[in-house]
Amino acid sequence: MSKYSPENIRNIVLCGHGGSGKTTLADAFLNASGKVKRQASVDDGTSICDFDDEEKAHKYTIETSCINFDWAGKHFDVFDSPGYPDFIGGAISAMGASDVAAIVVNASAGIEVNTRRVFAEAKKAGLGRMVIIAKMDGDNIEFDSLMDSIHGVFGQEATLFNVPVGHGANFKGVVDVLKPTDVEGALVDPNSLHESLIEAIVSVDDAAMERYFEGELPSDEEMPKLIAKGVKEEALIPVFCVSAKTGVGLKELMDALAAYALPANVLPRTATNAEGETVDVVADPEGPVVAQVFKTRVDPFVQKINYLRVFSGTLKTGMTVPLVGSRKGFKIAQLFEVQANELTPIDEATPGMIVAVTKTDELHTCVTLGDYAMPEFTFPTPMVGLAAFPKSRGDEAKVSIALGKLAEEDPTFKVERNEQTKQLVITGMSDLHLQVLQERLKRRDKVELDTREQKIPYRETIQQKAEGSYRHKKQSGGAGQFGEVHIRMYPFPSGTDPEEFATDKGRFPSLKDWKYFPKNNFLLVDTVVGGTIPSNFMPAIEKGFLDRMESGVIAGYQVQDLCIEVHFGKYHPVDSNEQAFRTAAKGAFKETFTKARPALLEPIVNLDVTIPVDKVGDVNSDVVAARRGRPLGVEDAGGGFQTVKAEVPFSEITTYSRTLASMTGGQGSYSIEFARYDVVPGNIQSEIIAKADLKEEEE
Repeated sequence: MSKYSPENIRNIVLCGHGGSGKTTLADAFLNASGKVKRQASVDDGTSICDFDDEEKAHKYTIETSCINFDWAGKHFDVFDSPGYPDFIGGAISAMGASDVAAIVVNASAGIEVNTRRVFAEAKKAGLGRMVIIAKMDGDNIEFDSLMDSIHGVFGQEATLFNVPVGHGANFKGVVDVLKPTDVEGALVDPNSLHESLIEAIVSVDDAAMERYFEGELPSDEEMPKLIAKGVKEEALIPVFCVSAKTGVGLKELMDALAAYALPANVLPRTATNAEGETVDVVADPEGPVVAQVFKTRVDPFVQKINYLRVFSGTLKTGMTVPLVGSRKGFKIAQLFEVQANELTPIDEATPGMIVAVTKTDELHTCVTLGDYAMPEFTFPTPMVGLAAFPKSRGDEAKVSIALGKLAEEDPTFKVERNEQTKQLVITGMSDLHLQVLQERLKRRDKVELDTREQKIPYRETIQQKAEGSYRHKKQSGGAGQFGEVHIRMYPFPSGTDPEEFATDKGRFPSLKDWKYFPKNNFLLVDTVVGGTIPSNFMPAIEKGFLDRMESGVIAGYQVQDLCIEVHFGKYHPVDSNEQAFRTAAKGAFKETFTKARPALLEPIVNLDVTIPVDKVGDVNSDVVAARRGRPLGVEDAGGGFQTVKAEVPFSEITTYSRTLASMTGGQGSYSIEFARYDVVPGNIQSEIIAKADLKEEEE
């Protein structure tokens, strides 16, 4: 049986803005606990957590790593998550395997953009939250102002549990607010905070509060339980001060995490059974197996590694367990304990444990092992897209495989081939995100990419009814080719009911047949009478229309939102064939389309931009005046932030991340969601068509 019981396991994710000191703190935990004997440093590339080559080169965390150690009778699994918003996916996935989020704040820099983001994500994930004020040995620390900003962003629930003695080079220790002593140089009088802290703690339990008002303080045994309950119920957000670099406050922080962080069996967890019913997941080693993949990594030596959090039951090396969404069971060849990039074989894993399995094509991030399905994590939609091409000819297959690996590892990285523009588009959270992933491609997979801005997937349509025809006649010695097609073309707006439109006797009194194509929102109506076009040639005519719709007419973009009525034609008993009518259909389509007031359509997206309140005017002005946006309103986002909502053409925001970062000093974030297609303004349409004509001439 495992030596770790759920109540003695602490799963904690360190999160915060880049440079706040998370990795240095994680390395210090290993050293202080005796798990690792050597000193580690991010600056000199010897960090245990930042082991990836890209991380060593850039000197910041790119992907979440997991470490483990024992302290004060508790087993810790600590996740060192990326600090920059560009790599937020790693923090979100680690939260799915954690019980507590420790928000690390740089004492000198204060609350930064990603500090707010990860705090909100931790709340969304239902985790207990703590705050660690790190780098207390840094310069230019204004502690009172820092605490004011922490209260402003995190709320009054954020409560100092220890106070620093000095700061910068004079940071010499911390004083426990629960057991205060008078220490010269304390930045805050711990005695002045003692009573309010005790009241905040006892307020989470009616019986404890009643005893307190009768003059009875909680016992030393009861106090940690009350604090943990307050953390679970979001009534308390303990705040601790530390310098991982000098070690001041480190032991006190580790003792507090052992005592107050939520055990692995406290947070309520639910899953869905095969019948779609919600069931409780209890951290019982004898219960049904429930374990979820929270991270996937591709290692050049052991291939794919999947990292699991066990929520219920017991996993054992060699056992076969059900796999949600698959008919086949999954055999665990070997379980591993995780220490950054080192894997140690183990025999079994019980609830609360973090383990890894290797060489597993069947497993992916969010997949659940067992009979119940855990909720999938919600990752932000990547916004920044580039068209990608292999730098070397012949590398197409290698690039495809390598990009697939990156997408497997990183849920905020997407790869897709746009069928309309014929481009391979890679999409990530930012330019930096895509740059780092390309560096990994070059190092790990030995392939390089050329990138450029992606093409906008415009569409073509018509705005009025028109009629036209085309005769295809070709004679070259023996049997020739002949086909003549007469059509009427109608605008067919998105959302129009095809059956209702086609069966309107006022519009099509001689309706013979109709067919609808959802991909293009295209309706084909056959009203041919008298056999002027034999019915066996209608499939060829249909193919001719679809060919032309795919290649476009005015600028080479896919055509949509129209109805074509085939009402007349001519054929020759010898020279008519399918190819002749397919060609005639293409010609009739082009001729009629140009008469029907053709127009370009552009994708319109819903844009939500979250920025500091003082930047709302600038962002609104930029979206409306510079990007042809239509404002939809402003909503409060809390913590001094607001969200500007607007509809904006997609073509206007392909590089918006750079502008927003410049405009807001890196404090803004945004999301987009496709809304609809709309007609491109005439002046812009003319420019797009002119560029398309120029390209056609060059080709």
